[in-house]
Amino acid sequence: MGEASTLFNLILLAIAVGVFLKLRSVLGRRTGNERPPYDPYSAPEKTATSGDDKVISLPRRPQQGPQEQAGTVEPYPQRDEPHVVKDRWAGIAPEGSPLAQTLTEIALADRGFDAEAFLSGARIAYETIVTAFANGDRNTLAPLLEDNVFKSFEGVIAGRESRGETVDQNFIGIIEAALTAAALDGRRARLTVRFRSELTACVKNSDGVVIEGDPVTVRRVTDIWTFERDTGSANPNWRLVATDSAA
Repeated sequence: MGEASTLFNLILLAIAVGVFLKLRSVLGRRTGNERPPYDPYSAPEKTATSGDDKVISLPRRPQQGPQEQAGTVEPYPQRDEPHVVKDRWAGIAPEGSPLAQTLTEIALADRGFDAEAFLSGARIAYETIVTAFANGDRNTLAPLLEDNVFKSFEGVIAGRESRGETVDQNFIGIIEAALTAAALDGRRARLTVRFRSELTACVKNSDGVVIEGDPVTVRRVTDIWTFERDTGSANPNWRLVATDSAA
């Protein structure tokens, strides 16, 4: 019984060795220089070919940087690699313009900066501020305005109140909100936006009589506003620091 068992084990071992040798001959041995899985967009390797061979190169993708190869992609280009994202500010600023270059600098200082998101927020802020100013709503204005700008707005509101005047305004909408200038001074970023809007507005005295403006005629207004934010701050909000108007 023992001899039969030993013979049976030897037969199984011989079969296992045969299978191993067969797999080795088919799959080969790992040498540490195996090719990676086929990638149709990778750069073709240089191989020795005869003069009659015809080689068709497949389209290549841009060479990956060290961080991409490691599986981590930076959301913004590095300072020494401004070309990583081509025409990043399309629709916001002309490629290669001073405005585009400054926007890139702001994005490098504030990795969460998004110009389109900023403009969307600026549109909301513009309507909110214009409406609050007309209504004399100091509580709404205070967190949105820089201190000096708030004092200027508050002074006008106080003057109207002392004379018993009120503003009757209907904000119709914004026609355009476009970035026109940008600056980065240390950590402080400034963005200037040109707003073109439509509204109706008039000023009434204490008796409700219109003394200025027209409650019916739609006016088209152009304002140039500048917003500022500390790029090193955890507070994502921008504040209005300067106002101007255009004819």
